[in-house]
Formats: sequence, C-alpha cells, structure tokens
Amino acid sequence: MADKQVIIIGAGPAGLTAAYKLLKETDFVPVILEEESFVGGISRTAEYKGNRMDIGGHRFFTKNEEVNALWRELMPIQGEPARDDKVIGYEEKEFVPGGPDPEKEDRVMLIRRRVSRIFFLKKFFDYPISLKGSTFKNMGFKRTMQAGFGYIGSAVHKREEDSLANFYINRFGKPLYEMFFEDYTTKVWGRNPRDISADWGAQRVKGLSLTKAVWNVVSKPFRKKNGATETSLIEQYFYPKKGPGQLYEVMADEVRKMGGRIIFNAKVTGIRVEDGRVVEVVADVNGEKQSFTGCEYFSTMPIKDLVAGMGDAAPQKVQEIASGLPYRDFVTVGLLVDKLKIKNETKLKTVGNIVPDCWIYIQDREVKLGRLQIFNNWSPYLVSDPSKVWIGLEYFCNEGDELWEMEEGEFIRFAKGELASIGVIDEADVRDAVRIRVKKAYPAYFDTYSEFDTVKEFLSGIDNLWCIGRNGQHKYNNMDHSMLTAMEAVRTVQSGERDKKAVWEVNTEKEYHEEKSGKNA
Repeated sequence: MADKQVIIIGAGPAGLTAAYKLLKETDFVPVILEEESFVGGISRTAEYKGNRMDIGGHRFFTKNEEVNALWRELMPIQGEPARDDKVIGYEEKEFVPGGPDPEKEDRVMLIRRRVSRIFFLKKFFDYPISLKGSTFKNMGFKRTMQAGFGYIGSAVHKREEDSLANFYINRFGKPLYEMFFEDYTTKVWGRNPRDISADWGAQRVKGLSLTKAVWNVVSKPFRKKNGATETSLIEQYFYPKKGPGQLYEVMADEVRKMGGRIIFNAKVTGIRVEDGRVVEVVADVNGEKQSFTGCEYFSTMPIKDLVAGMGDAAPQKVQEIASGLPYRDFVTVGLLVDKLKIKNETKLKTVGNIVPDCWIYIQDREVKLGRLQIFNNWSPYLVSDPSKVWIGLEYFCNEGDELWEMEEGEFIRFAKGELASIGVIDEADVRDAVRIRVKKAYPAYFDTYSEFDTVKEFLSGIDNLWCIGRNGQHKYNNMDHSMLTAMEAVRTVQSGERDKKAVWEVNTEKEYHEEKSGKNA
C-alpha cells in the first residue's frame, strides 16, 4: 500500500485539489494531514450563531479553464450574468435565508457583481482609482492637479523598480501613490512599500495601471462580451452560496467518497529526509505522536515550518533563510449591526438599500482597520437575519504583537470604536460580535525573502517532495493559482517526471493578475 500512498500536508485549496486529482486521474491514494479541525485553510467559511464569515474574502474568478471546469464540476452555477443596472441576487424576494430555496440544489455557485471601493476623506473612491468626475470632486482641485501632474511625471520618468513603492509610482504617479497605496500597503504588511520587494507588485498587480483603469472605462461599451480585461477590473465573479469553504467541504466529501483519508488535528512536527528523499512524516494527532509514510509527499505547510521540521537534513544556510521568512497574520472581527451610517448613493439595488460593496478599503490614516467586508453582498445566505447587516473588520498584524495579543472583548470594543470614528456605524447599533485570528495568512516579500531561491533549489532537489499552494511555495497566490500548483504537481507525478519547474512557475506569467488587499485578502 505504501508504494501508492501519497501524504499531503494541509487540507486547504492546494492540498484538497491534489488529493482530488490523484483519486480522479491516478491510482495513488492520498492521506491528508490537517492541523485544524476543518478544511479550506484561510479559504474556509467560519460560522458564528448562524452567520457565516468569509475569512479574507475570496472571489472565484480565474482565466484558467482547468480550474473553472473543476469549480463547475463540484458546484454548478446558478443565475444569469448581471446587467449594469442590477446586482444579481440582491432583490429581497429572491433571497429569504432560512426559507424555501427556489433551487433544487443547495450546493451552487452564485454569480455576483463585484463592487469594491476606497473609503478616504469619509468619501467613496473607485477601486482601482479612476479618472471619473466623482474622483476629481472628492479629491478637490488641489489634490486633483497634484495627481495629474504626478502621473504625467511618472509616464515621462520611470523609476527603477527596486521596491514596491517605485512599482506603484511608475503606474500611478507619486501623489496618487501617497494617497491611495502607501498607507494602506503599510497597514497590510507592517512595512513601508520602500522596504518591500517589487516582486509582490509583479505578482499581485500585473498589468494594472492608471492608464489601464481609465481605458477599461472608456472602452467598455465597445468590448466584446467575453473580451479580455485586467483581473483587478473584473466586474463579476462566482461565489459559493454559503461561502468559499462550502466548495472545499464538497471537495473533501468527494475525496473521502473516492477512498482518500483526511486526518484532522494532525500537526506535522517532523519530516525525515534521507538520501534526497522524504521517508517519513511525523505528526501530533490529538496529542499522540504518529508516523506516516508514502511514495510521494505534497506539502502546503509554511516553508519556515517545513524546513525546521527537517532538522539537520537541511543545510545551515537553508535553515537560516527559511527561519527568517516573514509572514503577516490576520484578525477579523464580525459585527452584526442594525444598519450602517454610510448611505447607498449608487444606482445598484441592494436588500435594505445598504451600500453594494463586497469590500471597502479603509485609507484613513487614523485607524488601523484595513478593510471592511459586507457579507450580505457576498451572498445573502451568509446572514441568518436579512434585516441585519453582517460585516467583517479586517486587521493585519504579526503574531505576538499588540493587536494579536489583545483580549477578545477589548479587541471588539477597539474595532467598534474605530469603525464608529470614521462614520460607518453607530456603536449602539451593534447586536453581536466575534473575533477570529489566522496565523501566517500572507507570506511576505522582505527580510530573507531576497535569498529565497536558495531554499527553493534545496526543496526542489528532494526527489519526492512537492511544494504547492500559497504557504507551500511562500508565494502570495490566489485560490486558482494554489489549485494549479497542485494540478501541475499531480501531472508531473503521473508522468513520472521529477522536474519541479512547472509547479514553481505557476502564477509567473505576465498577463495574469488578481488584486487582493494588497491580498483575495
């Protein structure tokens, strides 16, 4: 059995995809070791008193048809594409959570309309920033003139892209960079963009610039229905009815039906490497030390922990670089409120006439809050009571810092106060709240990351080890990219090849991009 058994570390998008593909397309049998008691990783759907939370926000959009086909295979699509004057599913009569479901299937993907804006100066701006009349009005004459001349300057004189700051300035000009990118990026990463590698921008915002954003608006009436557009500018996306975790729960069910195993509460503590091959993985399973062996090993665990688990099998230099790889941790606070103070002044229809945004990027320098999610607008089925507004306040921090260590009740009070201070809610309207913390949510591109190729070369040289997924490659991938790394790894294993190049090169092509928070945060 061991000659066909594959050990997979992690039941997130990449780990589950690897298991699913192995079972569907090969004769290998996967065993997944998952540290938590749930599947999906950061893409899970958390539940609190009947309300569901999307941890970080996950739009299902990809330019890769193989990933699209897998999503459709697991969860069919419900509804029709949205018209410009309509956000699919926002009419109250269409959605009655807890009531009769008009669809035969509960496991479906909804078609959603993307609305994300920036909240700055207590006003809404387009995201990505555009040159509409409303932008000029909200910025004021002085800021508008500064932005215009700054952009012209950036077009004439390009800076060397040796930092994320210069990457953004080349595309938007310095004034717009300082207004809409510098402070927010510092919130996300805890570092000024001057200290962050331009690799992050190259991976997360490929092809995006002010010119592209403006052209997207101007050319919209003339584009073909399926014409290409920068991924950051996509206007629609798929979304599982009960949040992103629903898709991974479906996938996990299918893995088990086909004979795969998922072992929960299994924290991998050791990876034994001999003669260039992994020969054993040791895990703490519900407090009991257990050993797992297979012919191939797929890892989605953070590379820092993977290398540490190998001990002296990893060269000293590799250990030093891996131990210094940085991550950004994440805290979200769910608030159930009677209403929002900010008004819907758009033409888009929403239940209760709340603002139509999925995400609101908070640029105010006086608060630590990074983004605000409105879960009602991701899917009305995330909210148990449609008369309430269910929102998520997103904070970026480091494990062990002041935000991370703050007691839950104190953190909730702090978060409510921040949101009230910028005029989004009245604290008296809050009916319930919960805090959720996520470790190593985002691999970061500074500190020892500049030497990462040394670690990658060492790991690629381990014959039967396949590093996949976001943390498995220390790459800020989206869900589709994470799944693609798994698909490429399975294909390579099935073919008998041992070259890891195709697996590591997923999401390095120039034409692809999907914005996050500066995350699909």
